[in-house]
Amino acid sequence: MGRRIGTEKLPSQLFVTLAMKTFLLIILFVLLSSSVDGQYPPIGIIDFYGLRSLSEHQGRQALQIKEGDSWSGSWAEAQRRLEALPAVQQARIAAVCCEAGKTILYIGIKEEGAPSLQFGSAPKGAIRLPETIIEAGKALDDALTEGSEKGDVGEDDSQGHALYSYPKARAIQQSFITFAAQDFKLLRAVLHKSADAEHRALAAEIIAYAANKRDVVADLLYGMRDPNSGVRNNSMRALGVIARFAQQSPKRRIKVPVKPFIEMLNSIVWTDRNKSSLVLYTLTEERNPAVLSKLREWALLSLIEMSRWKSPGHAFGPFFILGRVGNISEDEIRKEWDSGKRETLIETVLRRVKSK
Repeated sequence: MGRRIGTEKLPSQLFVTLAMKTFLLIILFVLLSSSVDGQYPPIGIIDFYGLRSLSEHQGRQALQIKEGDSWSGSWAEAQRRLEALPAVQQARIAAVCCEAGKTILYIGIKEEGAPSLQFGSAPKGAIRLPETIIEAGKALDDALTEGSEKGDVGEDDSQGHALYSYPKARAIQQSFITFAAQDFKLLRAVLHKSADAEHRALAAEIIAYAANKRDVVADLLYGMRDPNSGVRNNSMRALGVIARFAQQSPKRRIKVPVKPFIEMLNSIVWTDRNKSSLVLYTLTEERNPAVLSKLREWALLSLIEMSRWKSPGHAFGPFFILGRVGNISEDEIRKEWDSGKRETLIETVLRRVKSK
């Protein structure tokens, strides 16, 4: 069962356009060292994150892969070469399709002494989702692929959960509302206790369709600490939609905490960084001083390196968050983005942070 890594819908129309371009019109896939290697489109972009004492030049030398290469070898071997570098504790390679029809390689590095995220232990329970729910999850994957190929990539998040514009996908998601109502206790139990990571990931996705969003925030926060990146991805994805819904419906008193997403910006796993930045794009719109202070303290370097990513759809969110951290107006951030002067904004933020 493939998981939905992308399909983001965010408030800024420019961000929506970029996200659609890079996430929705193509099939996004992520390959970690344990994944099966295969043949991918030629590599168009290589971006690193997590570099502190190590230079990008050193990383590229160890990687032994460059832009323009057609790759069908072993990501695991490239990862081992990276982990042999001095001070490197872990390395992860994420292959993301596509930018201008070419693969993007994101190279995550965890150096000694870098912030370390602690995830929970994998549950060992025998509980599983029923076949009807599993089949619905597979059918949605197929429908999203079909909708993407047809260019029907719209999404409505106004009810606090995702409803895609492609009719076949939307109909399946409507069934998720029924599952969440009828099987809520089962979905919660699977998310917390099932040994099967794919079942946990699907449970995280569907439980978010419960009518009372306040009821599921704690469960999805629990899913954010799952040892499996797919479960974390689906949990953050759902919480991001709920966070936007909470802003638009303050009387519902839904609270989505910011701290777990800030911590994820330092993850070695690309999907953790990508999804948390998309959620934080929404959660920083109000420019809460305490939130911006935590971002400066815990994730400034991560935001800077992510703002430099060459894929616009992946860099836009971190770039805007960084500008807010530097107390730069939305109009000025957008102006710098549109002009392509990312380094100008980065330098301004660094000056302002140092002067505090």
